[in-house]
Amino acid sequence: MSQTNPANIVVERENSSNHQNFIKYKLMKEKYNYERARNVSIVQALAKLGHFPQKESDKEAWFLSPFRSETQASLKVSKTLNKWYDHGEGIGGNCIDIVAKITTWPIKEVVQLLNGEIIVTSFREYVEEESKNALRVRECRTIQHAALKQYLAYRRIPLTIAHTQLKEIVFQLKQKEYFALGFENDRGGWELRNKYQKLATSPKTVTYHKNNSDKLIVTEGAFDYLSLLTLKPKWITNSDFLILNSLAFVKHQLEQIKMYKELILLLDNDDAGSRFTKLILEEIPNGIDGREYFKGYKDLNEKLQDEFGIRK
Repeated sequence: MSQTNPANIVVERENSSNHQNFIKYKLMKEKYNYERARNVSIVQALAKLGHFPQKESDKEAWFLSPFRSETQASLKVSKTLNKWYDHGEGIGGNCIDIVAKITTWPIKEVVQLLNGEIIVTSFREYVEEESKNALRVRECRTIQHAALKQYLAYRRIPLTIAHTQLKEIVFQLKQKEYFALGFENDRGGWELRNKYQKLATSPKTVTYHKNNSDKLIVTEGAFDYLSLLTLKPKWITNSDFLILNSLAFVKHQLEQIKMYKELILLLDNDDAGSRFTKLILEEIPNGIDGREYFKGYKDLNEKLQDEFGIRK
């Protein structure tokens, strides 16, 4: 009858125990990596993928959905919860979920990406694909296209004003060519608008129009500014203008805004506009909330259109 060597039993038990400990360690590490990736700021993760908020406050940010073409931001990110929700599709989730949906990568690779690990092949493929789909300006010229002139007519912006403030931009997006009205920012980027698209090129920042005035007028976007020039043409000569192009730039501009003796805020009549108007006035108490001028309208362009009797 064969006898079992007690020493062998001890070795087998030790090997089994070591293997179990390794599996336990591996599972704990995977769970830790997953939790760490899930807690990465969604706003920062989207920025790395080339998606930036159209509107932003301390608690939330609104993006154009990365999953379809749209002109109004419908994807909301809660900064306090670090969760996202796409109102257009009725879906949402955490940071891992949205990065996986955008990149179509396996969850394991998404976790590695968010944790700063290098995934050479996959990341290169993603960058190359994104490069093909990136927005590229092909030509900048005076406004010529009839469709853009019609769009200006719909927004009730005179061509005489448009020609001094805008350009016609021919651009490529996802290997297709488009054209739009372009409003240039202070770093050479463009806010692009046509009937169907609301886009921006990098770098994105504010637009300052300075007339050596001690009075500053602040608007959210290009069409607010153009509408004001249409409604109040004399204001262009006795005021400086700050067009934010995104409420995300408000905090970065506060020190510059404080340098003016007189300040008029003409942000939109919505929740975000109210929050940022309040934020600025808390820092600059002598500023004026000028939205009374277009009370009952969402913004200056809506007022302009209504005065010409074309709102539906």
